[in-house]
Amino acid sequence: MPDLLSDFTDWSRFGATPAGGLDRLAAGAAHADARRWLTGRMRDLGARLRVDGVGNAFGCYEWVPGAPFVLIGSHSDSQPTAGRFDGAYGVLAALHAAARLDREVSTGAVNPEFNLAVVDWFNEEGARFQPSLMGSGACTGALDADAVLAAVDRDGVTVAAALAEAGMRGTDTPPEAVGYAEVHVEQGRLLEDSGADIGVVTRNWAVRKYTVVVHGEQSHTGATSIADRHDALLGAARVIVAARDVATSFPVDSVLSAVGRIAVAPGSPVVVASRATLDVDLRAADPADLQVAHERLAAALDAISLDGEVRVEIAACSRRPVVEFPATGVRLAEDVAEDLGIRAIRLATRAGHDAISLAARVPTVLVFVPSVAGVSHNERELTRDADLLRGVDVLTGIARALIRVPVDHTLVTHVRHS
Repeated sequence: MPDLLSDFTDWSRFGATPAGGLDRLAAGAAHADARRWLTGRMRDLGARLRVDGVGNAFGCYEWVPGAPFVLIGSHSDSQPTAGRFDGAYGVLAALHAAARLDREVSTGAVNPEFNLAVVDWFNEEGARFQPSLMGSGACTGALDADAVLAAVDRDGVTVAAALAEAGMRGTDTPPEAVGYAEVHVEQGRLLEDSGADIGVVTRNWAVRKYTVVVHGEQSHTGATSIADRHDALLGAARVIVAARDVATSFPVDSVLSAVGRIAVAPGSPVVVASRATLDVDLRAADPADLQVAHERLAAALDAISLDGEVRVEIAACSRRPVVEFPATGVRLAEDVAEDLGIRAIRLATRAGHDAISLAARVPTVLVFVPSVAGVSHNERELTRDADLLRGVDVLTGIARALIRVPVDHTLVTHVRHS
């Protein structure tokens, strides 16, 4: 039987950092190597490969000719100097779950109604190309595929060109999906704090993402009086503080904010900045809180402009609404965990996942395994081996049920016991 842990060790070599993390940006050289390794393992384990036009890879097990597919998977791209587990674990867990089920089908232990496909979604992270959830968004129609392919990184390289260079762009039609399941590391510490082994996700947090531009005026750092300066970088600093102040104006951890990236022009040490562009993130458990936070942020940016030194503009704003995961899928995941003797709790996800894209289109189940100390997007990210293996067991049980009865079927007891 294939060994998940040894496969995970092998796969983690592609983009490995000296500190034990991962630097595997979408369609970069390390990502291309990782994808080649993955598709080789898919073939080794009996799957038939399909790759679509936006770089999503599907390892298909077609047991019922002409029937649609249940999809299981995650993503293999990472943030810069990130952890090994975010996304990559979910793809490999899906492949090992699918290989188990393929053996069960071949021996007659399971009689499927649907086929199964393991998917590695392209550019979930949004680190090199924006937006995030790119491959799953294009596959479900939430994003326009042509716009996705035309997106550019900081060096002006398009997604289309990067995929072609990496050998990751295909021409296949994605499998027709009737459901989706994903296992992911939690990236928080609710599971660890509660002592639970599995988190069953009921919904996601609402999110707004902004591109904020601060307009100033270029001048000499030595020759220009402070009174005469229009310093865009100083304005950017005020934007960063304003975003944090908005979050802390709410009860603790009900609203979160961050500025994850800033670009300054002209970028010379002896020139007062003329322009600063910031990526700002607001997210909240309650959509009503997010709306209030949005209004407070907009008012704070207006106040910075009114002071007169710089002009602050919200150049773009996107919104990710709350998506509720099907109650029958939540109960299914809980039943699978209970049958395995695993303690599960319900929770909402603060982070974005490909499952959110899928949940808007097909019945979807998302489960978490614990993250040690809740560390994520960091080279210290860690999930223990026992939790990795439990996650595969739970995902296998969920997928076994889904290929027999769709998740939106009302007879959950039939799913569990038939």
